[in-house]
Amino acid sequence: GCRSRSMADIIANEPSITGIVKETNDKSILIENEDGEYWVSLNVENKDSMTHFSVGDEVVVYFDGNVAESYPMQINRVYAITLKTPADRTENDKP
Repeated sequence: GCRSRSMADIIANEPSITGIVKETNDKSILIENEDGEYWVSLNVENKDSMTHFSVGDEVVVYFDGNVAESYPMQINRVYAITLKTPADRTENDKP
């Protein structure tokens, strides 16, 4: 595979899943959506991808389409992760 795929190429072509970050550690994040909970590997292939997230962030995970049927489910081959909506840490700054 071509190592230097752009974020735009990944976003245009790969399956994705959106969820809210529930837990983070060094190697993965736990996200939750209406379908359940997923451990998502932070060993992402695109080095421009974000890998530091906060609980409450809404993220979009671009991956190879394979989900391991464990509990929680696992997404191990991750191409990129993008931040869709940051955790609401600025509520008090709004007018």
